Amino acid sequence: MLTMPQQDDAVAAPPALPATGSVPGTAADPRWRRILARDATADGQFWYSVVTTGVYCRPSCASRPARPENVRIHDSLAAARATGCRPCRRCRPDEPPKAARDAALVARACRLIEAAEEPPALEALAAALEVSPAHFHRLFRAATGLTPRGYAAAHRARRLRDTLAGSRSVTEAIFSAGFSSSGRFYEAADGLLGMTPGAWRAGGAGQEIRFALGECSLGAILVAATERGLCAILLGDEPEALLRDLQDRFPRARLVGGDAGFEALVAQVVGFVEAPRLGLDLPLDIRGTAFQQRVWQALRAVPAGETVSYTDIARRIGMPAAVRAVAGACAANPLAVAIPCHRVLRQDGALSGYRWGIARKRALLAQERDTGEGRLERIPIGQDRLIG
Repeated sequence: MLTMPQQDDAVAAPPALPATGSVPGTAADPRWRRILARDATADGQFWYSVVTTGVYCRPSCASRPARPENVRIHDSLAAARATGCRPCRRCRPDEPPKAARDAALVARACRLIEAAEEPPALEALAAALEVSPAHFHRLFRAATGLTPRGYAAAHRARRLRDTLAGSRSVTEAIFSAGFSSSGRFYEAADGLLGMTPGAWRAGGAGQEIRFALGECSLGAILVAATERGLCAILLGDEPEALLRDLQDRFPRARLVGGDAGFEALVAQVVGFVEAPRLGLDLPLDIRGTAFQQRVWQALRAVPAGETVSYTDIARRIGMPAAVRAVAGACAANPLAVAIPCHRVLRQDGALSGYRWGIARKRALLAQERDTGEGRLERIPIGQDRLIG
């Protein structure tokens, strides 16, 4: 007598689900279109199971779409589990959404970087997190706007500033900041601080900044420079207010009036303000947070005569959600025109606030839209002091 072989558990058939005709209308359900679009925003709102494969998935699952007559849509995870199907191994519907998993992975990476005495190699970080180096690099940069190495440098700079401020000596700060030797410390300190460690501990005291006040078609202008390059180009209505602004920025530095040689540099800056299309071939001493410097670098890549939105800049630096922070970095810009935050408009194309006044922003944009010939019209004093 012949007997049928028993089916092995490892290749058991999918659990029995209601016949396809008993749950009509999947194709007409508006949620079906979101499944076809792999809409990640629908994750957590509903789940779906597939009769033919015996799995249940989240809406954003990257698997090839099933035929709608084989799909059941469920309002809850419990309802999807109750079908007897197993969770998809690709989209892992029983776990948090991918965005949350990615954020947790990046947070773990940040803690590993911060705890390391030396910046860890990309391969070592990826191995610790059990992901490929290339995938981890893309993921980390998309989430933070920095590469892992850049984040490590920014963290070390922050730790260096904190330890210098609270330590009894520079030597003590060397090891508190995680440097293995004084040689490496002094090699990195100048680039991270913009001055010697001793000057930083003294609050920048003794650093010399040359400056000069003048007039241009946009009103009063103040130009200041360190030995590294231009550190401030300020515009306004009253020269005295610009000088107070400079003093507030560098409260313990030694401000020195410019000599004849410096006056020539100021004339070059004024010429650039009058005709931004000519460009400014002078070194800049740009000081700001890692994020601000990324925003300012992106702004300097915007050609004269073109405009962008805050959203555009946020996308260009790899942080599309950081629109407000981008606006804040524009407002903190100390180098008018050289870092062209006047080229940033609202998403609808309207003029937004400008640190040195809407009238100046409008005049600069009008000049850049022109052929570059001629000069800016004189800006009436006292107009538009909006910050933005």
